[in-house]
Amino acid sequence: MHELHALVVWHDGRLAVGEYGGGYGRDKPHALYSGTKSFWGVAALAAQRDGILALDERVADTIPEWQGDDYKRRVTLRQLLQLTSGFAFGGLGAAVPPYAKALALPLANEPGTRFTYGGIPLQVFGAVFARKLASRGQTPHEYLRARILDPIGMQVGSWRTLADGTNPLPTGAFVAAPQWLKYGQFVCEHHDEYAECFAGSAANARYGLGFWLRGAAGPTDLAYASGSGGQAMYIVPSQRMVVVHFGGSASFKHDAFLKRLFPRAGVAA
Repeated sequence: MHELHALVVWHDGRLAVGEYGGGYGRDKPHALYSGTKSFWGVAALAAQRDGILALDERVADTIPEWQGDDYKRRVTLRQLLQLTSGFAFGGLGAAVPPYAKALALPLANEPGTRFTYGGIPLQVFGAVFARKLASRGQTPHEYLRARILDPIGMQVGSWRTLADGTNPLPTGAFVAAPQWLKYGQFVCEHHDEYAECFAGSAANARYGLGFWLRGAAGPTDLAYASGSGGQAMYIVPSQRMVVVHFGGSASFKHDAFLKRLFPRAGVAA
């Protein structure tokens, strides 16, 4: 059985739906779980424009110890964000490794050849990003807040902290539904600016930079962030539409939800 915690729909400039349950209201932060990944493609593109990094640069250009490994020396930042860098499955939930441990893990596949879901690539990206931001005195999360979240008035309730004192990138954000909606509106209205987030890879045409891309249901330009238990943010730029869904269910299915959502929202799929 699926328990609804929040359903918020913004469509064509107005709030069309705002429903809450399970003890959650508009101001109570909710765990995003892997929905947290949706911040980092956007942050990476902003950092690229700021001259901090380049998506197609190699990790080994910043992490010298990767130079001696035939697979690792070829991995790019884009591949980390696309989850095609070659790491095996893992690094999710309570198993997210700190930067140093993530950097030391071996690759299981040749970079760029296979999509494998997990948290390790995001932690490696975080390690690179942290080194590039060191001269600015910022962490990746501080850059995200200053560059993206503060200007749009979005507040993160809290971030999970790892044993080494850092905040993880693939998971760990706790955000109230209207606040995540603000982020979705920003991405929706700047879709062209962040278009690289919504382009799939050769290994998986359905996954961009932190966002899943349209499946069997929904408009053709739909993209969404997804977290365990039914946490989702759907973005449909052509409809000027953003939907935030929070819930508690191990059996939540995006396609089933989308088939119900669009008739309810009055938008043809």
